[in-house]
Amino acid sequence: MAAHDESIEAGLVHGVRIVPGIEVSALSPQGEVHILGYGVRITSPISAIAQQIAGLREVRDGRARKIIAKLAKSGIVLEFERVRSIAGDAVLGRPHIAKALVEMGVVRDTQQAFDRYLAEGKLAFSPHQGLTPAQAIQLIHNAGGIAVFAHPSLYVGNIAELFGDLLVNGLDGIEVYHASNPLEHRTSYLSWAVKHGLIVTGGSDFHRDTPENRALFCQFSLSTEQMASFNSALAIPQT
Repeated sequence: MAAHDESIEAGLVHGVRIVPGIEVSALSPQGEVHILGYGVRITSPISAIAQQIAGLREVRDGRARKIIAKLAKSGIVLEFERVRSIAGDAVLGRPHIAKALVEMGVVRDTQQAFDRYLAEGKLAFSPHQGLTPAQAIQLIHNAGGIAVFAHPSLYVGNIAELFGDLLVNGLDGIEVYHASNPLEHRTSYLSWAVKHGLIVTGGSDFHRDTPENRALFCQFSLSTEQMASFNSALAIPQT
């Protein structure tokens, strides 16, 4: 979020359309849920949104400390300040802890860090104590954005039950095209989108520069009709 103004300026220079966004982690009774917010604004006159997001940063710092403490109990000692340094201005998350583990030589790459220690159900996983999915959607709407259910196939609970709850609370779209969504799941998600009038999105989930992420970059695209719906929802000119 801190890079939005800078990225928009760079987009103007290089002729790239920039859509400001955020990915909000929320916690349902059955597991973690990620909600994408496209077209959000954090500057005046909605500075209260920026304050809420700042509060989320503190929550994520607390979660990181819990993960680091769990790693320490298994004999892997990470310094919080080193992880904070890796994150820089970004909200501190598990990818930064993963990078620190690679730096220490504990794992081969960040994917192995998640597979062994950081993914849900693994040794050092710690659920966050932040927003509910409904609150995440409300936060995004309050910031002038549209709320999209991210990579639904990664959700570990009852997805139909969660989807119904998200719909009731104002969900705007679903990320159909994602590497973690098997083809048969994408077909189901498309039918859900059509039935409920939802926006369809897709993406590479490029959070960090790894060979795996580079291979996925630009591998997912929308149809002309789907892109038009996305543009219309954000009032983006058709150029």
